[in-house]
Amino acid sequence: MKAVLVEENGPPEKLRYQEVPDPSPKAGEVLIRTTLTSLNFADVLARRGGYEAGAAPPFIPGLDVVGTVEALGEGVDGLQVGQRVAAFAAGGSYAEKVLAKAVLTYPVPPDLPDEAVAGLTVLVTAYNALVWAGRMEPGERVLVQAAAGGVGSTAVQMAKALGAGLVFGAVSRMEKAEFVRGLGADAVLTYEGLAERVLELTDQNGVDLILDSVAGQVFEEGLRCLAPFGRLVVFGHASGQPGRFETRPLHRQTKAVVGYSSGHYRRSRPERLRPSVEAVFSLLRQGRVRLQVGARFHLSEASQAHALMESRRSVGKILLYP
Repeated sequence: MKAVLVEENGPPEKLRYQEVPDPSPKAGEVLIRTTLTSLNFADVLARRGGYEAGAAPPFIPGLDVVGTVEALGEGVDGLQVGQRVAAFAAGGSYAEKVLAKAVLTYPVPPDLPDEAVAGLTVLVTAYNALVWAGRMEPGERVLVQAAAGGVGSTAVQMAKALGAGLVFGAVSRMEKAEFVRGLGADAVLTYEGLAERVLELTDQNGVDLILDSVAGQVFEEGLRCLAPFGRLVVFGHASGQPGRFETRPLHRQTKAVVGYSSGHYRRSRPERLRPSVEAVFSLLRQGRVRLQVGARFHLSEASQAHALMESRRSVGKILLYP
């Protein structure tokens, strides 16, 4: 089969599209023939060599896949050969055939097209950051950092669908503002003077929930406009820098900083993700949330797809087709 490998850490040109042996499912695993896969920023970090969960080269990148079941490993129940599924990959999804654990493989409802569920990682991350980690309640004010990206564009829609009050989207360039407003955001802001602008728009009250995949200075700006009893959920550090804070303001105003990682759940508590996947599928079927596809590439063009994501000019989800 054909697959994309990171032969050594470095720029997008280090991705190689080549022939590799077909994988075989072990006990508890499923072999999936790929219909499409998606690009996550974690793939970029893994390729560079800066992602905590990244494997040592050579490795196949990619976190999630949509396709049909081609073979079942020993002990797998509840799935059938030929069944259409979405899954979190066990060993990289930039390939024509992908292995996944059965516990992380989910039948796709017949009324959902492949592209609707293509970004399983961003769909589940957005939902869990809002609901599990963020404990969002109806009517609350929400700020979504990196609102034009895969998780951000999904989180803006989900926040509205789940009953949020005002939803603010932060973007790196105002050229992305129209896209984010089209998702339902009440206001779109850039990072320059972000805290002051949010406070102005909320009569100095701040926001109740912040979703932050950027960290660094953006994280610190978020804390400045987080309301009393507010929660700031950190689920990435796209800036390459950690966020820093003092604990005193947290206990004085009962604020919380919460970490979340879908990858950690996949590794440590995989069975806990199924309810979230089912909830996400329900939102998709109701038309209340729609995965925003910003670009499509052939698997052999993975390096171009990575370059586009790194340019910070992409919006929505980038898909790869075998």
